Amino acid sequence: MTESTIRWDQDADGVVTLTLDDPSSSANTMNDAYVASMGETVDRLEREKESVRGVVLTSAKKTFFAGGDLGSLIRATPERSEEVLAQVTLVKRQLRRLETLGIPVASAINGSALGGGLEIALATHHRVVLDDPKVKLGFPEVTLGLLPGGGGIVRSVRLLGLTTALLELLLQGQQLRPEKALKLGLVHETAADRDELLAKARAWVLASETAQQPYDVKGYKVPGGTPSSPSLASSLPAFPANLTKQLKGAPYPAPHAILAAAVESLQVDVDTAFVVEGRYFVDLVIGQISTNMIQALWFDLNTVNGGASRPEVAETFRATTVGVLGAGMMGAGIAHAFATVGVDVVLKDVSAEAAEKGKAHVAGLVGTQVSRGRMTQESADAFLARITPTGDAADLAGCDVIVEAVFEDQALKHRVLGEAEANALPDALLASNTSTLPITGLAEGVRRPADVVGMHFFSPVEKMPLVELIVGERTSEEALARAYDVVRQIGKTPIVVQDSRGFFTSRVFGTLVLEGAALLAEGLAPMSVERAALQVGFPAGPLTLLDEVTLTLPLKIRDEAAKAGASDDHPGVAVLRALVERGRTGRSAGKGFFDWEPEKRVWPELTQLFPPSDVVPFRDAQERLLFAMAVETARCVEEKVLNSVEDANIGSILGIGFPPLYGGVLQYVDQYAGGVAGFVARADELADAYGERFRPPAILIERAVPAGSLRTALAGRGASS
Repeated sequence: MTESTIRWDQDADGVVTLTLDDPSSSANTMNDAYVASMGETVDRLEREKESVRGVVLTSAKKTFFAGGDLGSLIRATPERSEEVLAQVTLVKRQLRRLETLGIPVASAINGSALGGGLEIALATHHRVVLDDPKVKLGFPEVTLGLLPGGGGIVRSVRLLGLTTALLELLLQGQQLRPEKALKLGLVHETAADRDELLAKARAWVLASETAQQPYDVKGYKVPGGTPSSPSLASSLPAFPANLTKQLKGAPYPAPHAILAAAVESLQVDVDTAFVVEGRYFVDLVIGQISTNMIQALWFDLNTVNGGASRPEVAETFRATTVGVLGAGMMGAGIAHAFATVGVDVVLKDVSAEAAEKGKAHVAGLVGTQVSRGRMTQESADAFLARITPTGDAADLAGCDVIVEAVFEDQALKHRVLGEAEANALPDALLASNTSTLPITGLAEGVRRPADVVGMHFFSPVEKMPLVELIVGERTSEEALARAYDVVRQIGKTPIVVQDSRGFFTSRVFGTLVLEGAALLAEGLAPMSVERAALQVGFPAGPLTLLDEVTLTLPLKIRDEAAKAGASDDHPGVAVLRALVERGRTGRSAGKGFFDWEPEKRVWPELTQLFPPSDVVPFRDAQERLLFAMAVETARCVEEKVLNSVEDANIGSILGIGFPPLYGGVLQYVDQYAGGVAGFVARADELADAYGERFRPPAILIERAVPAGSLRTALAGRGASS
């Protein structure tokens, strides 16, 4: 028999403490062992409730409860829908029995309770949570293409009201800190430490004669009313429209299912509501989109963050003092990232005045945190004290990491890296934030090329979670491992790629925006180009993205590539040149594809320059944007710029906006209708119709017959091979 995941301890007063503690894992999840253990526990409570004064439910893990068993959920298929429904129904039935025992049940939430963990807590009558900023409560299921299927929707809408539950908890998967959860009414009390946590939960149990959930009390009224209430009924029609607007037309089924389940569950009794919720849950879990999102945003992300691409260098490195070269917005953002985790930063620019401007940018970010109550002024002062602005390279003495973030000019980067090398610690890691220049060439400007690595941050640094690490020809495994450790130290996700012009992210992002420009040239109306992108899940349209990065940047990159011998025949390039020749260089100039002042509007003359036609079918336009990125990524695999499916998928989602609903750029290929073979056939169709840039490379053709996958193709490749 499997060892129980729930410990039972009963004290002299008859209070039973149930401690969630899966002996086979570092975290509690809703696996088969939990389901069996909870069933046995509820059975015992029902048998012995005459001798039980009440129940305190807590956890022995760092987190209260980690949630559903994603390893099981990702294997769910349409053929297993009845099995999945039976399992989720059993979970809900156990929690329903717990909350209807007729004896008080309190939860002592000692750590984060997300997803299934919060569902367990909501099935108790009183919730006390540890007042720790690291503790988070919420339902992040929507971010994995799912909905809370263990009663989370039913209970939250009844306790908080439909509007509050949807907007503050369910539709965006917010993770709430204890103080916000208390204010919202999700929990009843907070506690300063574990002893107080258990004491408060136990005290509430002893003070309660019987216990019912509010919604089980006769006459209970849901906050804000039910859909039959005139006040709520009048506002309900706006919800679907607002949701579509929020999603920008992208085909994410989970938010719509959450909305439907929430509204419908309030129109029936509690037990029927659980059935409604369960059916919507099953529809999502057996679908391809949840499979894609779980694979990428859970399994692939954990693989990347877990060190799969880190060389096997035993010693873990931690930076103590970092020198950031260049105090522009990017350099200031990098300084902010290091100071956030307590690392001292020397922020160097050509002058002390220029460096001070960079620190002022950081001060603005910190000031925003203070104004929102997320940081005290004392903490903000200590934060800023960690950043030393300077114009003197001698102040880099003592730095064990250098991150260069100056203009994209190789000669300039050679100079500042060489200067930093001469002043920093003799074994300091030398990193460049370049987004396009080959690392091998940059390493030629220093005496220790083995210690040079690319460390490509994304803008804005304080919001973007990805860092692309680039391995030059002479980059050592020790340097790559140190760079990986530094990125994890600041809480960001590192992907590892090999050296080439544009590396992976810049190179593939370029195909997206240039394809958007090409569509415009072929007669697709400007807003149709944008909608084509938004409606397949991109966060912004390619023309908007071009204006944001400035049109001159991709042109400069293409020109540099042409000098190095690359072809420059993409039809989108001519579109960019036409606008730049007219002085329309992007948002920073106030005009590009759009006029940005006084508000964003399509430049009226754009349709005169590129007259609209109906030559390109809308579906072709959508797939061209996706295929352009996917085919170029496959070329990166073939050229061994990429060695990992996980790095490709996570890099494309977190770095360059590939739609998460497909699970990342290589997962898009594998899950395309017909698999890799179906993708190859469609790519050939697009190539025949629109150009050889869509022609699938050999690695795709090889995996098409016999059927295979890119995940299999990359299995076993080393990060630095």
